[in-house]
Amino acid sequence: MKKARLLTLALCLMLMFSLSSALGFAQTTVHVTVLNSKGEIQTQLEEIAEHYNRATSGVKVEIVPCPVGQSPFERTMAMYSAGNAPTIAMLDPADVVRFQDKALDLTAEQWVRDAIERSLDRSTLPNGRVIGFPFTVEAYGFIYNKQVVDKAVGGKFDPMSIKTTADLEALFRKIESSGTGALVISPMDWSLGAHFLAVSYTTQSANSSGIDEFFSKLRDGKANLAANRQFIGLMDTFDTMKKYNVDKNDPLSGTYDRGPELLGEGKVGIWFMGNWAWPNINEFDTANGQYGFLPVPISNNPDDYGNSQIPVGVTKYFIVDAEQSTEAQQKEARNFLNWLVYDEKGQEYVVNQANVIPAFKNVTVEPKDPLAKSILEYVMNGKTLEFMTQLPADHWSVVGASMQKYLAGAIDRNGLADEIEAYWSNLQ
Repeated sequence: MKKARLLTLALCLMLMFSLSSALGFAQTTVHVTVLNSKGEIQTQLEEIAEHYNRATSGVKVEIVPCPVGQSPFERTMAMYSAGNAPTIAMLDPADVVRFQDKALDLTAEQWVRDAIERSLDRSTLPNGRVIGFPFTVEAYGFIYNKQVVDKAVGGKFDPMSIKTTADLEALFRKIESSGTGALVISPMDWSLGAHFLAVSYTTQSANSSGIDEFFSKLRDGKANLAANRQFIGLMDTFDTMKKYNVDKNDPLSGTYDRGPELLGEGKVGIWFMGNWAWPNINEFDTANGQYGFLPVPISNNPDDYGNSQIPVGVTKYFIVDAEQSTEAQQKEARNFLNWLVYDEKGQEYVVNQANVIPAFKNVTVEPKDPLAKSILEYVMNGKTLEFMTQLPADHWSVVGASMQKYLAGAIDRNGLADEIEAYWSNLQ
């Protein structure tokens, strides 16, 4: 009986020792949560985290999706209020500075020196402190189907040959003459308001401060768009687009899905859109992935700022929590971000699994996506405009509706300028 009790006691002690060891091990594993607000890459980010967790001891990275219908700002604030702030939060550019009192200072990180030009503009405070890691780079402009355009010009098309509105119209004319539609205009308010019209904003100055000054004039009612050189030039280009639009007889009838179908099947040569459309184009691709970007010209002077550049910018940033996370969590969060930038496997996952264009000059992984390749050429050649990520939340819907009216001929150029000015001056 005594032996049985001793054996039972020994077994209990062994079990307690095993449990203690297991608990001790769990306590040494640092848990890092990442709030993901880019839902289309949730699966890819989970795969990245799984690989990182296998390759790195003592840390577990977990990807937490932002609920559909809730903004990254709202979700992050809700998690802070509940006392379980994410170690890393993926935010929209305009929201980064709103977390400046909660975000970890990242100024001393190595990737700050390797970030591409202007990628840290929206995550750097006036005192020079960097609080945001630039995660995704996106761009837009005229996407061209190389096979269609090569046929139209009778040889190998040089995208650098389009530097003016006149050059663009000549290309439209050649495409039509070859028996193909020149371009299709997708009439969504977000495309017309947040992207196309925004070219008139970003070309006001090569410096962010100059663009901000222009916005201040708009808010104060002191900007005369009808007399503004960049606005006039951009709308001249838009008038040219309207003339060659395959949907010109019913310009508001088009849908987003129609654009990639027409371009991918070679029924039009050009479509105004961003690189996020590549998966859609790829579904209809008959050009063997031969596509690229052209700038949206704003004048007939090839030397004017904007005529050789495309809007490129960071559309998502990571911040690291400094308020509710432990020092160990903050350290592991920084290690994870560095791994994304400097580890070969991390780079491969980001570029060709998540199809994200990185914001760092040191990344040498070549993307398979032809639009990403085109964007990187503009970046490496310094041919970029600032992507307007700081526009008010309702800008695309309100001003986009005005652009739709202009596209349909319901208002003239002066009427459009008046409506845009009224929008800005009525902002609270």
